Amino acid sequence: MTIKKRYLIVTLLIALLLIGYSQRGPILLKALPNALTTLMSANGIDDLGPGLHVGLCGAGGPMPSADRSGPCVAVIAGGKLFLVDTGTNGARNILRMGLDLGAVEGVFLTHFHSDHIDGLGETAMLRWIGGSHTDPMPVYGPKGVAEVVDAFNQAYNLDASYRTAHHGTTVASPTGSGMTAVTFDIPQNDVSLTIYDKDDLKVDMIRVDHAPIAPAVAYLFTYKGRTVLVSGDTVKSPNIEKFSQGIDLLVHEALSPQLLQMMSAGAKNANALSRAKIFHDVLDYHTSPVEAAEIARDAKVGHLLYYHVVPPLDIPGMDAIWLNGVDDVFSDYTLGQDGTLFTLPVNSAKIVRVQSKLAN
Repeated sequence: MTIKKRYLIVTLLIALLLIGYSQRGPILLKALPNALTTLMSANGIDDLGPGLHVGLCGAGGPMPSADRSGPCVAVIAGGKLFLVDTGTNGARNILRMGLDLGAVEGVFLTHFHSDHIDGLGETAMLRWIGGSHTDPMPVYGPKGVAEVVDAFNQAYNLDASYRTAHHGTTVASPTGSGMTAVTFDIPQNDVSLTIYDKDDLKVDMIRVDHAPIAPAVAYLFTYKGRTVLVSGDTVKSPNIEKFSQGIDLLVHEALSPQLLQMMSAGAKNANALSRAKIFHDVLDYHTSPVEAAEIARDAKVGHLLYYHVVPPLDIPGMDAIWLNGVDDVFSDYTLGQDGTLFTLPVNSAKIVRVQSKLAN
């Protein structure tokens, strides 16, 4: 092919692209109706198939991050969706992951720090409207959960009345708005408490140590022989190790002491003394990445998924610092991000990472 012909072809392609770009509005208008129908009819939960599935609707902690929202873990079993905590942006990430927020059967709260509950009201509202529910959303947790639920219900009471007035009782039944608390006494160490047992799914509550914050619990999910434990916030806990023995997936929080010490020193040098104290204080009630890896190794878990990743790792290279020493302890791990999704098929020992819509 001559240079002249190549030039003509390239020029023609550029012209076509420019025409297409200039007509993008009309083209989109023609394609959009079918695309929206396909989108609205999709069911990401059914697409996962039979098994126990775990997705991070929020992989971070209380500090803002580009790819890790407030702590939120989606657990799907038998086509039913449950959440562990409802941190900032969690509800919206669920929708972005292609999951049906209207299908939420219940929420399990690990403790009542604001970053674990601040999305609760939005989650309940979107679940109510999205699923046209006639019963409130159950929220399970240790003592204190009723106080949290009652406050959110009061805060969203006016919003609920607006929804019903605007959309009607078929879509927004007054009986389905808000939440209802399901409270349990926190179990002692070395003992688990079954708080949900239905349709082959069993959920056990386990005490953890997040002192001075109490109560604080973890949750162990068991479905048709597959197992997942979500730690909540805790120091390295022998109780977590005990109940993680041989499980398929351990979803564990972790904080980097090295990075937080650097942040505390930096804040102190900047005379931001309140922030310096906060960055120092949080060191004594979380688990380090290496300590979580030690739990996974000693409990012989199938895979370790880090969540509640603190601090944010938005600067390139920070993840290497955060993970320093982990590979020397346990190699079967994933550093979670919003959208990280695992599936544990029934009648199998496989642990499969699924490429979610949010995953890089």
